[in-house]
Amino acid sequence: MDELSIQPNPMATEKNGQHQVQSASSIQDQNLRAVKHGDAFALFNKLGDIIGTENAPEGIYYRDMRHLSFWRMTICGMHPMMLGSAIDDRVDALIVDMTNTGLTNRQGRRIEADILHIGRIKFLYQGNAFERLVVRNFDDTPHHFTIELTIGADFRDMFEVRGAKRDRRGVQHPPLCNSDGVQYSYIGLDDILRKTSISFEPAPDIVEPHRIRFNVDLSPGERKVFYTRIAFGDEDAVEPARSYLEAYRALRKGRREALECRPKIGSSNTMFDAMIARSIADVTTLTTQTPQGPAAYAGIPWYCTLFGRDSLITALQSLWYDPSLAHGTLLRLAELQARTDDPVADAEPGKILHETRLNEMANTGEVPFRHYYGSVDSTPLFVFLAGEYFRRTGDLQTIERLWPHLVAATDWIDSSGDRDDDGFFEYGRRNEDGLRNQGWKDSHDAISHADGRLAEGPIALVEMQAYVYGAWRAMGELSVALGKADEVKDWRAKAADLKRRFSDRFFDTELGCYILALDGEKKACRVVSSNAGHALLTGIASRPHAEWVAKRLLEPDSFSGWGIRTLARGEKRYNPMSYHNGSIWPHDNALIVAGFARYGLQRAANQVFTGLFEASFYFDQQRLPELFCGFERKTGRGPTMYPVACAPQAWSSAAPLYLIQAALGLSIKAPRDINFATPQLPVFLSNVSLDGLVCGEESVDLDIERTGRANSVFVHRNGEKVRVSIKL
Repeated sequence: MDELSIQPNPMATEKNGQHQVQSASSIQDQNLRAVKHGDAFALFNKLGDIIGTENAPEGIYYRDMRHLSFWRMTICGMHPMMLGSAIDDRVDALIVDMTNTGLTNRQGRRIEADILHIGRIKFLYQGNAFERLVVRNFDDTPHHFTIELTIGADFRDMFEVRGAKRDRRGVQHPPLCNSDGVQYSYIGLDDILRKTSISFEPAPDIVEPHRIRFNVDLSPGERKVFYTRIAFGDEDAVEPARSYLEAYRALRKGRREALECRPKIGSSNTMFDAMIARSIADVTTLTTQTPQGPAAYAGIPWYCTLFGRDSLITALQSLWYDPSLAHGTLLRLAELQARTDDPVADAEPGKILHETRLNEMANTGEVPFRHYYGSVDSTPLFVFLAGEYFRRTGDLQTIERLWPHLVAATDWIDSSGDRDDDGFFEYGRRNEDGLRNQGWKDSHDAISHADGRLAEGPIALVEMQAYVYGAWRAMGELSVALGKADEVKDWRAKAADLKRRFSDRFFDTELGCYILALDGEKKACRVVSSNAGHALLTGIASRPHAEWVAKRLLEPDSFSGWGIRTLARGEKRYNPMSYHNGSIWPHDNALIVAGFARYGLQRAANQVFTGLFEASFYFDQQRLPELFCGFERKTGRGPTMYPVACAPQAWSSAAPLYLIQAALGLSIKAPRDINFATPQLPVFLSNVSLDGLVCGEESVDLDIERTGRANSVFVHRNGEKVRVSIKL
């Protein structure tokens, strides 16, 4: 059957089960523009306006609450015509160029089209939203016109915007108007007063609760500038123009300094360079400064907060490029590590966070996600990343600081992580309002048997075993570094024992790959899924099994031509439009590709790499989204969008960085070793340059070139202590 004839409801298998995203608005269809800073983010249309229904995602959000829900600009009652709309990555600002359509002003005088140029710059900074509006008259006669803003603030909780129904809400106060702006406020059911204070410079001619008007007179060639500041809370006395300029300069300086500390990546392919630039910019945008350091928030709009699994994987993918993200992520998650037993939050001592929320519904307990720990794999990934971070940086001081948290995490894995004492590691929710499935595929129907039955817990996922293996290996290496020689043998023995038993129980010769999971009765979920590829990431797979898995996942029922599907096409629950049962996730593919590269399967790695790269041509701003549909690649067609996918999404944004590392077989071990294992550039690249690649206290400039079937590494600048080696 042609896949395009299968059209079930794409919303039917969303994330978080009963907390699924049910927005009736397609983010991908509208090509919305996203900006972020700290705990605030915004989604605008291409004109820079906010025009949507109460369940549409557009708006400006602060701490998971929508503080501005409507913002529409008109000139003499008409929408301007867009000339261009783009994100300026130097400051993460939306830049819009517009002109007027044919207008008639209030005096009845005609203003011909394309006479006025209207420029907007919009960005966020430290709990404020800013806009600079510039209007210029290119006519040889003066013009008089009005600029009107229609505005509103609904203070809807993020989970309401996602589709959750509430029996009651807090109290929204009447707007307060003054000479230069308006303030909206709301007292939530959590007794928190939330404010949206909007001020303008110059002061408007008319200020009403939901309407602002400027009467504008422009001489020939004259331009006028209007500044807006939107504060989420109490506003200080600094006027909008000055605060705008100070914020803009601070953002520009911060971005410039961040890029100066990272390698510069170039290549022979300008389209690839554009994808990498977008990747780096989006990871930078989603990175938030926490009290412990930088950590990536998961994605805009639905998951713009700290997620344990997402943040850890983003840091892992970026580790070779920017170790500071792993440093901040590890310390932040250590600070939030569970210390008590709380079934409602699915928390147990030593467990690493799934997600944290600051919104009203989380504070009142309407959703369980204020500090929620319903993730089985965040904990071993935390330990695994700590080991990878130390190898990359040699930062023993941070490992010493993390050690009590690493021990607590491994204690949890050994006790609560193995719920039935069979030596494998499972999950089972302790709160009926929490997540039914607690691996990365956490929608309610993501784990099933070959006949389509949903698996019942406790469930032992294939990737969980691989992550625990990586955690045990990491603890062994860290024990050596910390001088705990008596513990090294035990950690290595635990890893070897798990590897042996894993091979016996999880590899299925008839399937030609690893099974998805073992259910609560230890019956195999014999379906072909992308999860099998994760087993290659940490080395738990034997080499023959790794080769089988790579071959199986590249069969046409698994590999669409754009990427590896989450579930193979012939499986009972396959649906290319589902969230986890047939869609394609860039981060999932990147982890699989890294696993292929670990076993020297570069040809397989580059086949997937090429598919994802070519898919990126069809995405807005060449940005890899959270996921896209798993339809088969066909000549003349691009990939099919998933309507409510986050974009940007941190682990998708970081995926291209991990793909580069995999293609090059690149590993860095501080303080002095940079190694390339069987590097093989994909067909669309003949050269990649890495300038300023840091190893220990030194940095190097490298060129990797494809010459026929061989690949060569050229060192253009090298520190005295760095050794660069290549293994063919």
